[in-house]
Amino acid sequence: MERIPILKMGPFLLVTIQVDLYDRLALTLENDLINMVSKTEAKGVLIDISAVSIVDSFMGRILGNIASMSKIMDAATVVVGMQPAVAITLVELGLTLSGVHTALDVEQGMELLRNKIGQLEQDEEGLYDSFI
Repeated sequence: MERIPILKMGPFLLVTIQVDLYDRLALTLENDLINMVSKTEAKGVLIDISAVSIVDSFMGRILGNIASMSKIMDAATVVVGMQPAVAITLVELGLTLSGVHTALDVEQGMELLRNKIGQLEQDEEGLYDSFI
């Protein structure tokens, strides 16, 4: 079965989608990615969709599901490289992708994840200090 590689980069997981996702591959990616978040205790997931030229409502829901599941498991999700046509299609389909942060490219996405982790650590310190 075809799989999309998931790379660990420090506290983050990086997924680069280089092919158009058909339903079974999208579901496999969703399952593999959430299992990797659990296994590696990743704090962030970066999904590069710069090679994706077409998206449908199913793919949009998968991205939203990944973000929701990752958030429950204490990991932020950033989607990078979205083509204008993909963004237009998502809006026309009424998919807001709540919980999904976006950036223009991988570099900006990584910086966004680093900032998110910094905010989480500060929030956790403040929470811990309030119990002392």
